[in-house]
Amino acid sequence: MPKVDVFDLNNQKVGEIELADSVFAAPVKEALLYEAVRHYLACQRRGTAKTKVRAEVSGSGKKLWRQKGTGRARMGSIRSPLWRHGGTVHGPVPRDYSYRLPRKMLLGALRSALSAKLRDGELKVVREFELPDHKTKSFRQVLEKLEAGKTVLVVDNSENRNLVLGSRNLPGVTLLPTREVSVYALLGHERVLISEAAAQKLSEALSQ
Repeated sequence: MPKVDVFDLNNQKVGEIELADSVFAAPVKEALLYEAVRHYLACQRRGTAKTKVRAEVSGSGKKLWRQKGTGRARMGSIRSPLWRHGGTVHGPVPRDYSYRLPRKMLLGALRSALSAKLRDGELKVVREFELPDHKTKSFRQVLEKLEAGKTVLVVDNSENRNLVLGSRNLPGVTLLPTREVSVYALLGHERVLISEAAAQKLSEALSQ
């Protein structure tokens, strides 16, 4: 099992934690990461694009002129797609872009993402996020001490009101519990700060 250093909020090493090899030292499979990110973005897509067909655009349904004898092309409706302001042919309609990805693929991609972050030195385990108050300034100072970077994903399971209030107004900072951690969130942030309890829970849950 890989041993990972545990830090306090002053960026001082206070211990070590052993994590599962199958979760934090797994082979990094880029194909799985690609499929997981693609699946996440597809599920987030709203799919509300809509154009009007000839039956939905405004305009009279009266035949514009008689069929024969005028010298002009025959025309039955002003709402024809051939005319300006007419309906659209084969346009987009509301649809669901989400699809199902096998659970084994999702879990494998999550292991790959966690292993890649730890391998690249972008994951840091924190003993616990015990903040003195709920002020954003206080949490920003903590992030500066921990060398968090511009974008940081904070993973913590505790009902820490100070952490929730202190992190919600910081741009580039995302707070998630372990059950909501995704490959997209891990890869979309420069650094990952995870509490010791949350790291242990991920290690146990994903190693099964």
